[in-house]
Amino acid sequence: MNDYFAAELTSAVGPNHSEGLAEYADLPNSTPITFTDDEYSARLAAVRASMASQNLTALIVTDPSNLYYLLGYNALSFYTPQMLYVPLEGELYFFAREMDANGAFRTSRLPQEQTFGYPETFVQRKDTHPFVWVAQRLRELGVVNNFSHGQVGLEMDSYYFSPKAFEALVKSLPEYRFTDSYELINWVRVIKSPAEIDLMRGAAKVCESAMSAAYDAVVVGGRQCDAAAAIMNAQVRGTDDFGGDHPAIVPMLPTGAGADTPHLTWSDQRFIAGETTVVELAGVFRRYHVPMARTIVLGKPSKRLDYLARSTGEALDGVLAEVRPGTTTTELAQIWNVGLAKHGLHKPSRIGYSIGIAYAPDWGERTVSIRTDDDTVLAENMTFHIIGGMWMDDYGYEVSEAVRVTDRGVETFTSYPRRLLTKE
Repeated sequence: MNDYFAAELTSAVGPNHSEGLAEYADLPNSTPITFTDDEYSARLAAVRASMASQNLTALIVTDPSNLYYLLGYNALSFYTPQMLYVPLEGELYFFAREMDANGAFRTSRLPQEQTFGYPETFVQRKDTHPFVWVAQRLRELGVVNNFSHGQVGLEMDSYYFSPKAFEALVKSLPEYRFTDSYELINWVRVIKSPAEIDLMRGAAKVCESAMSAAYDAVVVGGRQCDAAAAIMNAQVRGTDDFGGDHPAIVPMLPTGAGADTPHLTWSDQRFIAGETTVVELAGVFRRYHVPMARTIVLGKPSKRLDYLARSTGEALDGVLAEVRPGTTTTELAQIWNVGLAKHGLHKPSRIGYSIGIAYAPDWGERTVSIRTDDDTVLAENMTFHIIGGMWMDDYGYEVSEAVRVTDRGVETFTSYPRRLLTKE
């Protein structure tokens, strides 16, 4: 870690809440099971309670984050169709490509007899879809014949559920009345268990290490791609205590005039003296993400950039000071808007969103957004990425914090310096 920041970093790992964490016991030839059986049972019970409240007899899950949440299944297999069948009562059944089914058994807590692989002949064919095969297997398992004419929820807004998948289910299972589940599991995930918070504190350590690598690598004459490589190396290596994982989003490095636009990545161009680079990245530990954004300027900042950084930081501090149970996201957004308005500034986009488990292409949970038209009431152990991103004409500034709502206020997951970072 660069000595520039060493004195300013403090431990982000709090008390150990081991009751929800497994002892990392390995199954034969498998990855460690992270959580205890009790933790997984509580998750399934919460999901089923939410299903009952929505009058769902079953739920079909395709989002890999939700598969990980319920099963512990962790693989880059979601580019082909896969799904978990969750009835209101009874056994769960998981379906994946045949070559991935064994991996599902090895990395998840689901017994092998409840995991099925569809034949390779169903992969990427224009005349059929794997879910046609899945529908037939569900019939053979008896869950269709025993269906009691309730509704079956679908993750209609999932990145991993295509129109063709929907069509295959509707045509193959005419007995089912399909409906949108409205991110049911995502909303269950919004409040984290103590064991999940522990993992996010580990991810925070990886995040700090990656941001330190970014600070070291953004130098006059250095290539943007080399800085990205240094960041990704730190993300994967992690720390001695917390091995890194692949992030849902690659490092973002809007540079120079491009700093006025979010979500840009990198090129092979070299950094130039006087130039600004916005760095947004995440530390990941066992799929739990803790993002962070900071802005680096190579030289003395311009007056307008310095003003923007100070104004944005003050407004962000105001938001963080009001994070506590009972506060609404609307109120946080209003505090932000008033804080910016004092400095003659305005930001039309949301300033934050819930975070936790994530897979590409997004590290947000796609539930709570911190903006004036979202009236979610904060509760203890909700976790957010709160972003002070200001994109002006040909320049910009971004600073963010990943936070937990505590019983009394806010916990920032990282302790990285929250200001404009300068390098002479």
